Amino acid sequence: MSVPIRLRRPAVLLGVVLALLVGAATIRGAAAWTAATSPLISKPPSVENLLSALEAEQARASALQAQLDELTAGTTELTTALAAARDRIAQDASQAEALQSSLADAKAKLKALERSIRQAQTATPAVAPGPVAAVAPSGEDSREGEHEEHDDD
Repeated sequence: MSVPIRLRRPAVLLGVVLALLVGAATIRGAAAWTAATSPLISKPPSVENLLSALEAEQARASALQAQLDELTAGTTELTTALAAARDRIAQDASQAEALQSSLADAKAKLKALERSIRQAQTATPAVAPGPVAAVAPSGEDSREGEHEEHDDD
């Protein structure tokens, strides 16, 4: 049994159209079912709200950029101050070394001086401490009639 071509073409065309209609109905049904099970709780933001939020974020971004620039400048100043402090520490360290050397030299000189004082004290005879008599000048240069008296206690 063979179906004539005149009947076969319209039957295939009718089958394709019915398949497309069933497919479209299935898609609409699935969309309706999905919309019914998960409705939108909140509305999507409007374009105006999005633009105002964008402007607010751009203002915030420029404020943060200004703060970042300030922090960068502060960091540069602190780096410069740290370098100056390191230089000062190096200078102070070299000055301290020079002072330690000078102190060592001064101590050596002091020891030598103390040694020479001790040697001088042992080399000279000891003189007994006692009253020292004043010697009157001789001659007529002294004032006449006035004699100085010394009290020896």
